[in-house]
Formats: sequence, C-alpha cells, structure tokens
Amino acid sequence: MNDMQKIVPDAPSRDIPVRLHHHAYVCSDQARTRHFYEDVIGLPLIATWIEAKEFPDFPGRELSYSHTFYGIGDGGALAFFEFADEDAATHFRANEQRRFVHIALAVTSKAQQNIEARLNAEGFPLRIVEHGYCRSLYVQDPDGLLIEFTVDPDDVEDINAWQKETAHEALDRWISGDRTINNDIRPHE
Repeated sequence: MNDMQKIVPDAPSRDIPVRLHHHAYVCSDQARTRHFYEDVIGLPLIATWIEAKEFPDFPGRELSYSHTFYGIGDGGALAFFEFADEDAATHFRANEQRRFVHIALAVTSKAQQNIEARLNAEGFPLRIVEHGYCRSLYVQDPDGLLIEFTVDPDDVEDINAWQKETAHEALDRWISGDRTINNDIRPHE
C-alpha cells in the first residue's frame, strides 16, 4: 500500500494533495508563540525566516516580518508571521477564532495527556469533548487561535469504513433537508 492509499483509501486515480504543508497564522509576539507551541504543546521550531517586502496593502513601504514554522509528525507545520511595523501587525492580525473555526491535529492518548498537563500547569483554559469518533482537547493559543488535539478511538478503522460507505448518502440527506442524526456513538452529555 502506498502512502496515498493510507491517507485516502481507495482514492480515485487523480492527483490530490498528499499532506498539509503548513497552516499559517499571524501572531503578535514570536517569543510568546514559541513558548506556547514549543515549550507547552511540544511542537519543535523547525524554521525561522526573516524577510522584508512590499505588500499591496501598504504600497511603497517595505515591511519587515518573521515567519516561523513548528513541525508536526507528518512533515507539515504550523506557521506564524509577526510584523515589525505596528500598523502592519494590526492590519494583518489574526481574528480570534470561534468554536467551529480551528485546526485539529491527531495525537496519541499519551501525547494528549501530556499536552493537557502542560496546559493546566501554565494556566491555559481548555475543553475536552468526547465526540464518539474521537476525543478532543481544545485550547486557544495566546493570540486567540483555536487548536484541537484529537485522539482516535480503538475502533477508528471500523468507524472510518462505515463513514466511507455512508458519507455521500448522509450529505445528500442533509442537503435535501433531512436532519436525522447519524452520530449515535457520541456519549450523551
């Protein structure tokens, strides 16, 4: 089995992305961001680029910025820009993310427990949700960006096979107005 089949079982024979290269945000303080992502979460800092260029938002001005990357296990990264000019930093600042706008990273149960312990030790508020198809830890970073660390259950392969078989049918039902719940594995809250 090749790597693409592991990512997308029975994928059609067409070119599709093989992994997330990076997901970029704007932060207000690279030192604070580094502490959160490297020291607390455990993602290693793998690159820092310092650059300057003109952007259409600020014609005639060269803006100085740094671009850092924190590695995740599949070779992808979370990336963060910080701008030296206060007005550029304000203009490009990331908006605080609401509950449903977030990035989710798969972790082992042990990694999730370790992240939870470090977040608690640092005083970061977090939320744990049992979805049935995964257990999720949610936390906002120092700039208000929401990140989820999720652990798959032991029977994830069975759940994924069932979803693969029913995903189009369930989406068609939703689109047609049928709101019948199909997540009967979520614990009652």
